[in-house]
Amino acid sequence: MLFAGMLAFTSSAAGAPEVGEKAPAFSLKGSDGKTYSTGDFKGKQAMVIAWFPKAFTGGCTAECKSLRESGKELAKFDVAYFAASCDDEETNAKFAESLDLDYPILCDPERDAAMDYGLVKNEKGNAKRHTIYIGKDGKILFIDEAINTKSAGADVAAKLLELGVEEK
Repeated sequence: MLFAGMLAFTSSAAGAPEVGEKAPAFSLKGSDGKTYSTGDFKGKQAMVIAWFPKAFTGGCTAECKSLRESGKELAKFDVAYFAASCDDEETNAKFAESLDLDYPILCDPERDAAMDYGLVKNEKGNAKRHTIYIGKDGKILFIDEAINTKSAGADVAAKLLELGVEEK
């Protein structure tokens, strides 16, 4: 009995949160200078956080552009959506400006949120490219680990529809 309890603690403490579990709380500064917290949206809106490894790289640029280009489709849903990386605020602000983004990039230079979500992949601390869908209730609806950077925005809109996220 004691062993089973220890095993459960070890597996949940070591791994990333799973679908159906409460999303780890965070409070991160965005590229727009505002601070965003999971608590700001709980009970109000679903959230999508598209984590990417590093600003100003090819795949991350394509992904962020795709989200921008799908803005009208995403705006149909009652969802707050963000990109996120472990880059600092200055870097992400410049990156967002260079791409003329209409949504903020969340900045996690301390890697706290990325670690809580199980996304830090190497000694440099770059986050894995995952998109996290969080319901209004604060629970994880879906974790997409197979991101097509060129169609990321359209893919997010399709997933929101599939998940039954409310439309405005």
